[in-house]
Amino acid sequence: MKSIKTNLYFKLGTIILIGILMLIPASMIESLINERELIHTEAIREVSSKWGDEQTVCGPFISIPYYRYVQSGTDKNQELNMIKVKDFIHLLPKQLNIEGEISPERRYRGIYEIVVYQAKLQISGSFDQTRFAELDIQPEDIQFDKAVFTVGLNDLRGIENEIMLDFNASDFSFNPGVLSNDVVGSGIHALVGLNPTENTSLNFSFNLDIKGSQKLYFTPLGKTNHVSVTSVWSNPSFNGAFLPDSRIVSNNGFKAEWDVLHLNRNYPQQWTGNSYAVSESSFGVDLLLPVDNYQKSHRTTRYAILFIAFTFLVFFFIEVLKSVFIHPVQYILVGIALIVFFTLLLSLSEYLPFNMAYIVSVIATLSLVAAYVKAILKNNRLTGLITGILFILYSFIFVILQLQDFALLIGSIGIFIILALVMYFSRKIDWYHLNDNVKDEIM
Repeated sequence: MKSIKTNLYFKLGTIILIGILMLIPASMIESLINERELIHTEAIREVSSKWGDEQTVCGPFISIPYYRYVQSGTDKNQELNMIKVKDFIHLLPKQLNIEGEISPERRYRGIYEIVVYQAKLQISGSFDQTRFAELDIQPEDIQFDKAVFTVGLNDLRGIENEIMLDFNASDFSFNPGVLSNDVVGSGIHALVGLNPTENTSLNFSFNLDIKGSQKLYFTPLGKTNHVSVTSVWSNPSFNGAFLPDSRIVSNNGFKAEWDVLHLNRNYPQQWTGNSYAVSESSFGVDLLLPVDNYQKSHRTTRYAILFIAFTFLVFFFIEVLKSVFIHPVQYILVGIALIVFFTLLLSLSEYLPFNMAYIVSVIATLSLVAAYVKAILKNNRLTGLITGILFILYSFIFVILQLQDFALLIGSIGIFIILALVMYFSRKIDWYHLNDNVKDEIM
């Protein structure tokens, strides 16, 4: 037993093995974070299902039914049989203007926080008459009187009030659903009818009050599109196919404006059938929560190998330089204490702001490790040294978490400095006669 105790090469191998085994509970914590994140997502989905899901306002556009003829086979006289099939012409607006105000609200499902909103939108614009020569359709095959004005909307449960359409100086009421899934799969429509002999622009306007959760997006179907959105939410994220041309974000809220041309997207102003996917051009705003504790917990857990390896390295150097012997079981207990830090951080961050949860977890973990190290080493200087090194390491990780854009740079510099310090303090160690020196110390 004495030879095993003094054989530092055997001890080094044991330490490495313990460090590798400690990564198993670290990976289990990653799974725990994923599980808690999934429960959070389910809570959001449950609240959204009762309030309203993420909303995308697509349109408006006009769909005009028409008949086309397709070959169905040949008769006995070897003549082609043609059958009449109903299809739709889709006409997009010349101008589309959307002015909106988003009123967010925080809701809670247990310990989980969800953002929902109410949006008041004023939508207006105009249509040009269709140029049927470009579509190669005979006017007599087009049912102008059954033209439908359609607005795409993801979740119709979010509609709060009756919607009246002012179209070409006439009022129309909307009906739920869409008559064709060529452009959108969900929405509302109004039967407006068209007069093919009119060559003037068709103006429209209506107000849309909707509820939704987290995201509000728009699809720029106009030849020219102007979207302006304001809100008291101070932490927006602008996403989708287009970023705002101008935006103002402050503690009092935000205002964002988009100007999009038809040349910026990959579909024309009119077509037939389901030739194009307009959803790819959608853009809008995400109402982000100020803190994503699960994302930060994920990032912290990825540094578990650094915590364990560096702590064990410090212990090993104390053994080498101070001739103090630490049992492998004591390494295991210290490693478990370091792993418990991540569990403590995850659980506290669900109730406290992440930075506060991190500080509390660090204080608790350092106090536990310091008390244990003092008990086994019985040396205040070595206890203070180990505690101070761990404090610096925790502070280093905290800085990396705050500087997300520079995390790789700061992390690389920090690891380089750690390697330089290890090389500096180990420069005079005679590794070939290390065991001999340890045995002499014992004798």
